[in-house]
Amino acid sequence: MGSKERIQRLKDENRNSILEASLQIVKEEGWQALSMRKIADIIEYTAPMIYEYFANKEAILNELSKQGHLLLAKRVKQAQAKESTLEKQLEAMWFSYWDFAFEERELYQLMFGIGTACCGAEKNEKGRPSFGEHIADVIREIMAEQQPSEDLICRKYFTYWSVIHGLISINLVDKGNGEITNQQVLKDAIYGITRSLND
Repeated sequence: MGSKERIQRLKDENRNSILEASLQIVKEEGWQALSMRKIADIIEYTAPMIYEYFANKEAILNELSKQGHLLLAKRVKQAQAKESTLEKQLEAMWFSYWDFAFEERELYQLMFGIGTACCGAEKNEKGRPSFGEHIADVIREIMAEQQPSEDLICRKYFTYWSVIHGLISINLVDKGNGEITNQQVLKDAIYGITRSLND
């Protein structure tokens, strides 16, 4: 490996260490506790070194949000691949979205601005479909015989997202009604909206 490759690998490792340390702080203390000084303490570098990789804390938040969206899109696609019918794919994708919100709670809060200032990061890298685009594609296929307008597809997507994101948000701020009730409401919502696609 040449010196340029070694230098780049070291830079990539340092950048990843900064992001991992940031997420560690947030998981232990919350988003409000994140600071360049705390990050520097964890990675055992000086705070000015962090600025060589990220202009400010907002840049770190933007990168974490971008990574969260990529991870969510990947999980949604994986869930889709496990099912054979379009309706089951769509339902599995939304259940995957739900699971992501609680398994990656801190990232989800950052990505969608729950309990933190929404960082306004792009939802996906250029050229890479977002989780929403994957889901909209399946809705489009299910409704193909109706020749739906893009507005209708968008409305159906937002019907799903509003209900599911709302239920997640209620639970993230500890206002939920318990796991059994949550799962039943989630299933009722997803199955009900899916059935309405062919009405």
